[in-house]
Amino acid sequence: MANIKSSAKRAMLIEKTTAKNRAAKSLIKTNTKKFDAAVAEGDKKSAEVAYKTAVKTVDRAATKNLIHKNKAAHRKSAMTLKLNAMESK
Repeated sequence: MANIKSSAKRAMLIEKTTAKNRAAKSLIKTNTKKFDAAVAEGDKKSAEVAYKTAVKTVDRAATKNLIHKNKAAHRKSAMTLKLNAMESK
């Protein structure tokens, strides 16, 4: 534990932000898995809905610097390719 009052406050803030970041990253993974499951089922409508929410969460994480913008673009591109491949079948 910190001896100085300001460093103790800082430690508490870090715990809060770490929890927020962990929750946001978990939401990205959850939404991506939901999209992948919809694609695996072959249900086009649910895949499109899941795609929109997954892209939205990835974009939000990129704007908050939780993930790099290039990583966000890579993930969105991969999801788009999966969705387009599903439509062509």
